[in-house]
Order: sequence, then C-alpha cells, then structure tokens
Amino acid sequence: MRLVKTIKEVREIVNGWKKEGLSVGLVPTMGYLHEGHESLIVKSVSQNDKTVVSVFVNPIQFGPNEDLASYPRDIEHDKELVKNAGADLIFNPEPEEMYGKHFTTLVNTTEVSENLCGAKRPVHFGGVCTVLTKLFNIVNPERAYFGQKDAQQLAVVKRFVKDLNFDIEIVGCPIIREADGLAKSSRNTYLNKEERKAALILSKSLKLGKEAILKGERNSSKVIEIITNNLNTEKLAKVDYVSIVDNENIQYVDKIEGEILCAIAVYIGKTRLIDNFIYKCED
Repeated sequence: MRLVKTIKEVREIVNGWKKEGLSVGLVPTMGYLHEGHESLIVKSVSQNDKTVVSVFVNPIQFGPNEDLASYPRDIEHDKELVKNAGADLIFNPEPEEMYGKHFTTLVNTTEVSENLCGAKRPVHFGGVCTVLTKLFNIVNPERAYFGQKDAQQLAVVKRFVKDLNFDIEIVGCPIIREADGLAKSSRNTYLNKEERKAALILSKSLKLGKEAILKGERNSSKVIEIITNNLNTEKLAKVDYVSIVDNENIQYVDKIEGEILCAIAVYIGKTRLIDNFIYKCED
C-alpha cells in the first residue's frame, strides 16, 4: 500500500493499472477513518482489482463558521486502516495541490441539494461536487463508494454523475453503527462522555419514526412529530431539522409512498450530527 501526495503520481500509478486491464475503485474520504469508511474500502476491494482511498479535508465544502480547522486528522491511523482493509493506494494531497492559486471553477447541483443539509449549509454541496469531479477525473475509477449516513450526499453524487455523463458506477453502502446504535462519524470524537450518551437520542428517535411507518402511518407530518417530540426529551439535543423526502430528488413529501428518506440533523452540545433511514413502501 502506497501513499502519494500529487495528482501526477496518482495518474501514473492508475494509468499503469489500466494498461494491465485492471479495474479501479475509489473511496473518497476526509480522513480520520473509522469502521464506516472501512466497510466502503472492503466493498471496493471485493469488486475491483485495485482500490484508491482519497484522504483530503476539502476546504471548499466548509462554511465560514464551520469546523474546518478543528476537523480531526490522523494520517498514520488512516494508513493502518487502509492497509488492513486491503486497499492499494492513498491519495493525500494538500489543498494547494488540489486547487492551486487561481481556482475559479465550481460544480453544483440544483433541486437535489436545496433541502436538508443543503438548506442549512449553502456552500457544502458545491464543494462536494467540485472535489469529487476532480477526484473522478484524476483517478478515473470504474466505481466510487459512499455511505448511506450521508444520504443526501449520495443522492447528489448520483445526480451529478448522471447529469454530467461520468462513466462511473456509484455504490451506496449501509450505515455502520456503534453497538448502542450511534451512527459512526468522525465528528463523534467531539463529544464528551455526557454528550456521547445523549447522542443516542438520534437513533432511538428514528427507530420510533420507522416503527410508526411499519404500523401503517403514512402522514409525513405525524412521523416527523413523533421523532421531534422524542428528540426534545434530551436536554442536550437541539433539533436542526427532521424531514421526510423522496429518496431520489430529495424533495419534501406529505405522504409516505414509494422510497422515502427520513433524515435528521441534531446538535448535541456544539456538535452537529446527522442520521437517517430509508423506507420503501410496498403498499
């Protein structure tokens, strides 16, 4: 397993693989890897001859008051996890390598990025789409892997890949959770002991909402109310949003039908956490 810092090095290595007829998978990450990232890498390794993991804290997807400077970083830990998961290459560029001095081109989507986190973090998905466009062009993978925890991001990526005719298969992978139900996230490290315990309210509240749907509730507002009321029982929790949208276009729906995404964002102390579930109605 190698770690490289420049676009030139990545292209030379990948071009060599392509000449041998080998398939390439890409797992884009911002580092501080955990079992959720590991599951994506393992999936890529199982489906491709070679796997590239990018480790890059992308500055242009952070707003001015967000946690770019404090976002956790540990490249030595990341190297060990990537190696043990079976990947072949880590691409770990500096921001100057990715964007240069006069970078002025952005890639963005409409509709699918306008609600949920897109409404709360207006620059976020433009930054995500731009960096992924660059990574896709640099690595030229057959497949790229993303976790369902960032469900809106997954929908955004699928849309811009389709709209811009990228010849890449986007593979979504299930949420990986702690034993007590908390969704794995690099930002979980921000939580102190009391906040970590309080954060369980996210998965518990989503479970109540899903149970209501399984029992036949089809009114989105009622399911949202059930989830919100339970979130509000935790004194350390401040609800950012609780929403139900269709899972393809990320547009709000009044009635639960087809395939829906129930997504929440909640502050536990100063830490913003997200979680969700996807439900497909068969009735």
